[in-house]
Amino acid sequence: ALLAAQMRRLHRLAHRVVWANPRKARPGYAPLAAGMAAALPSVDAFIEGHSLAALEHLAAVVRGAEDA
Repeated sequence: ALLAAQMRRLHRLAHRVVWANPRKARPGYAPLAAGMAAALPSVDAFIEGHSLAALEHLAAVVRGAEDA
């Protein structure tokens, strides 16, 4: 509950919340951990972070050149 509340606060204060997760690229991955489930509703872009190409995509998302 505390994490969810703090993520909502961060979402209100930040221009955009981008979360990169290396596990997102794995087949069958689902954000089921309690912390991720609490944070995800306040995340604007939930993207992969497992490779150089994924990090290049992250940079593009952060600078606003691409959507998640």
